Amino acid sequence: EAKNLLPYLGPNKMRDCFCTINLDQEEVYRTQVVEKSLSPFFSEEFYFEIPRTFQYLSFYVYDKNVLQRDLRIGKVAIKKEDLCNHSGKETWFSLQPIDSNSEVQGKVHLELKLNELITENGTVCQQLVVHIKACHGLPLINGQSCDPYATVSLVGPSRNDQKKTKVKKKTSNPQFNEVFYFEVTRSSSYTKKSQFQVEEEDIEKLEIRIDLWNNGNLVQDVFLGEIKVPVNVLRNDSSHQAWYLLQPRDNGNKSSKMDDLGSLRLNICYSEDYVLPSEYYGPLKTLLLKSPDVQPISASAAYILGEICRDKNDAVLPLVRLLLHHDKLVPFVAAVAELDLKDTQDANTIFRGNSLATRCLDEMMKIVGGHYLKVTLKSILDEICESSKSCEIDPIKLKEGDNVENNKENLHYYVDKLFNTIVKSSMSCPTVMCDIFYSLRQMATQRFPNDPHVQYSAVSSFVFLRFFAVAVVSPHTFHLRPHHPDAQTIRTLTLISKTIQTLGSWGSLSKSKSSFKETFMCEFFKMFQEEGYIIAVKKFLDEISSTETKESSGTSEPVHLKEGEMFKRAQGRTRIGKKNFKKRWFCLTSRELTYHKQPGKDAIYTIPVKNILAVEKLEESSFNKKNMFQVIHTEKPLYVQANNCVEANEWIDVLCRVSRCNQNRLSSFHPSAYLNGLWLCCQETSENTPGCKPCTAGIPADIQIDIDEDREAERIYSLFSLSLPKLQKMEEACGTIAVYQGPQKEPDDYSNFVIEDSVTTFKTIQQIKSIIEKLDEPHETYRKKRSSSAKYGSKENPIIGKTSE
Repeated sequence: EAKNLLPYLGPNKMRDCFCTINLDQEEVYRTQVVEKSLSPFFSEEFYFEIPRTFQYLSFYVYDKNVLQRDLRIGKVAIKKEDLCNHSGKETWFSLQPIDSNSEVQGKVHLELKLNELITENGTVCQQLVVHIKACHGLPLINGQSCDPYATVSLVGPSRNDQKKTKVKKKTSNPQFNEVFYFEVTRSSSYTKKSQFQVEEEDIEKLEIRIDLWNNGNLVQDVFLGEIKVPVNVLRNDSSHQAWYLLQPRDNGNKSSKMDDLGSLRLNICYSEDYVLPSEYYGPLKTLLLKSPDVQPISASAAYILGEICRDKNDAVLPLVRLLLHHDKLVPFVAAVAELDLKDTQDANTIFRGNSLATRCLDEMMKIVGGHYLKVTLKSILDEICESSKSCEIDPIKLKEGDNVENNKENLHYYVDKLFNTIVKSSMSCPTVMCDIFYSLRQMATQRFPNDPHVQYSAVSSFVFLRFFAVAVVSPHTFHLRPHHPDAQTIRTLTLISKTIQTLGSWGSLSKSKSSFKETFMCEFFKMFQEEGYIIAVKKFLDEISSTETKESSGTSEPVHLKEGEMFKRAQGRTRIGKKNFKKRWFCLTSRELTYHKQPGKDAIYTIPVKNILAVEKLEESSFNKKNMFQVIHTEKPLYVQANNCVEANEWIDVLCRVSRCNQNRLSSFHPSAYLNGLWLCCQETSENTPGCKPCTAGIPADIQIDIDEDREAERIYSLFSLSLPKLQKMEEACGTIAVYQGPQKEPDDYSNFVIEDSVTTFKTIQQIKSIIEKLDEPHETYRKKRSSSAKYGSKENPIIGKTSE
């Protein structure tokens, strides 16, 4: 959210605001517009893998303008190296002013040399040779690659000699390879020395300045960044070569009047994973995957991980994915849920806590239940969000002119439609969810044998309370809607969610009264207090917690994987006047890739997934466009441009996964396009020439659960490493318990840990510590290698700042 944004001058002070997330200057996400507010509440969440190197993660607040370009109000720019300081924290950042001279990205490859020359009259002078080789990662200008050129200046107290490179068309990675010569004037006192050396008094005053510009043709040229290199880098060496990060202008971000632009509240979670080859993680994975079989479960490595992590969620995410990947999640969750049941005294509060079992189940339902939610809820949620019908039934919150009876009818219609869809959806419920629900139901019945309804409440507390009700109230979090809904729609979804979860628990507990505190909700709920609803809930819960084999929804219905707007190159059309690249709506299911003129329209073109032979990035030089990839199939390659690097990466990943097991997949491909009768990459003339570069391999085949088990194992290793002090305390507690047989809750050292069997727990901790120690060695070796391999000034580790080191 933002607050205290600058108001408009005049009577109407409010703004229509949205926010964007940028990697340097490249926008990767934007929120929806919040209208008429100076403190807009966005409440939007974006998760993405970062596909390239970057300097800043930036957030821009815009004022939406219908007729002109949107106005940038202010920004928050966080350096990559500072992200870890803010990770996991909620922080208010002051918005900084935006100045075109401060908006830079990219790097320059530069070489400087000093030559000694004898002039015509016999005097000795020096010549500075500036070789500007290339730039990398320049920004997009208005969504397209720029037309960059550079000015090269030798600047001193009494001189400013400037030269200019040629303009490179439509590229963000221009190769200049131009050399410029500057004469360095010598003082009259200069005498020839046996070994060439530059005099101190001259060298301290001179610097080379490189300015990058985008050639504007008919409009003003746009500044892209600058670097300043003092000539004294050559004091001890006659040659200097390095990559430099482009910097803002000296006057960038400085304003004569510094207005308070307002603040932006962000919650950033940033992590970097350095994943070693698979063989390193074998012992750790083996120990974790044995967890479901350890007796008691509290002595298992997976349970201990949950015990010692300060934030349980940190442990749950990688643990669930790893166990799920190896079909070990069901027995593990069943075992930890049994621990919860031992402490549950009242059947009405079953699985209502925030334990390891409930968190594992929540995470599992998010991972495997995404498609289930889509096929069950998406069409109804789209209808609710797009119709904007008022459903407010609280007399205090009614707007002027609202009819409470009409609103009640609207709400009843939506609840009824949603409820009926849910209770008829059991065939789409993922098998792993059904298996866990079956286990929970059996255990609950054994724990409370005299309560006939507990078998239902054990399941409804998850499927209604923690799955459907949560997805209804925040559809954007589950990717059912692109953005956080507006205030009125949120209120409607909240009322629907409350009713649905009460229907689920009311039906399963066979209560005669509803549990609502508000009178208006009690009145509304009377419309649903019929036997038919209880029967429908029980039938649904019976079906999703049954072990009877059911037809998987994936075999009969194609799984919807991704959709969005991109540009595609015309398939072989060369008619004059036709645009080569056209905007299309792409949709990918587990069966086919299609594109349409607009969402919801009939497909113009279809590629069956089984016909995809490879999916690879396309070199920028092919069409002078960034973020391009190619779908190579049995006909001509489809060339596609995504809107940004994150989107391109996501499309490539999901297309690779869905086609990973196809027959006849290619082993090599052409990284550039076939244009004007030849492949631009290898210059071969035949369109059927085999590829000149090996295809990308090693992408997981599972399209619905994309889990990189090595990455999850690396995260678990990191968590164990960070929690070694707690692991040590737990180990000491095991020793204390083994010796001291008195009441176990008294000593502070281990009162926070669940230790049922001190001997087995101690043994597991010893194994964990041994594995962590063995993994520490390759990590340390890698860290040393990484810090020494990226030389300061290399492309991977460019020089930062206006002066060199």
